[in-house]
Amino acid sequence: MPDAAPTVYVVDDDCSVRESLEGLIEISGWNVRTFASATAFLDSAPWAGPSCLVLDVGLPDLNGLDLQDRIAGERGEMPIIFITGHGDVPSTVRAMKAGAREFLTKPFGEDVLLTAIDAALRRSQAILGEQTALQALRDRRSSLSRRECEVMDLVVSGLLNKQVGGELGISEITVKAHRGRVMEKMQARSLADLVRMSERLGLHPAA
Repeated sequence: MPDAAPTVYVVDDDCSVRESLEGLIEISGWNVRTFASATAFLDSAPWAGPSCLVLDVGLPDLNGLDLQDRIAGERGEMPIIFITGHGDVPSTVRAMKAGAREFLTKPFGEDVLLTAIDAALRRSQAILGEQTALQALRDRRSSLSRRECEVMDLVVSGLLNKQVGGELGISEITVKAHRGRVMEKMQARSLADLVRMSERLGLHPAA
């Protein structure tokens, strides 16, 4: 799991708001980076560790809702907390449907924002952990030989060793040997464990 310190991004075109939020977030112990526009934020390098975005809806170039759409596929590990001085139902609904964690209308209490940031950073950390674990699983799958992949796929589909051998035209003893190497390389403790791994990889959808 990534061990970089959590960072809070703030995008707001109001300098006084940026400075106020920067001080509040720093005092709370998190790293903070502030931007006056969506374009400036998009030009910044993505952060490797847990992060969240405190985003104003009304921005001069690209508004907050459009920025949310823009980064949805690129920074899915970065939860968004919207802030606005002019909240309306359509904007709130659009933001929440697109996955925003919170939609706060100014003025809001400091404790409300800090609670939202804490929850967002915890969510980001969980997402990054899941991504790391999935990549490790993909790497283990990639370490299998072509024959081992075939054996794994047939085993998790429910076939017995003898049936796997019949499908592949190899002996049951050879299947057992391949199966043992599959279990070792995939670090699976049981058949059920191997099935769950296959499902996570999208190789064997759950029934």
